[in-house]
Amino acid sequence: MDINDSDGRVRGSKGRDAFRTISEVADELDLPQHVLRFWESKFNQIKPLKRGGNRRYYRPDDVILLTAIKKLLHSDGYTIKGVQKLFKAQGLKATIDQVISGEPVAMDHGHDVAVAALQIDTTKIDRALVRLKTIRSKLS
Repeated sequence: MDINDSDGRVRGSKGRDAFRTISEVADELDLPQHVLRFWESKFNQIKPLKRGGNRRYYRPDDVILLTAIKKLLHSDGYTIKGVQKLFKAQGLKATIDQVISGEPVAMDHGHDVAVAALQIDTTKIDRALVRLKTIRSKLS
């Protein structure tokens, strides 16, 4: 039976503004802990508080940022470099606000490399395939 506190949260659970450990954030985002540590090395905007024993404590803003990064990388097809460029071009807060609101996120000067790679002109591939089939038939 869930018993709610006066602020609407389940008793025993952490408040919205509480710091989270790396394991709590990893569970919440359904990611391995090593991915969060790796992202820390790639995105200098992620700055968890480190306490004794080098334990990481993520602020609520860090969790929001990590959620946005996960969506951009895993759902929207961005690369790490693409997300870094996006943060630089649009600003961190503007990008996070777009991601959290569900708005489509695209850089003004073009698509990210990963997205562009999916939109290949297949004409050249088709021509090469025809040539290869011709060569194969001549060899047979």
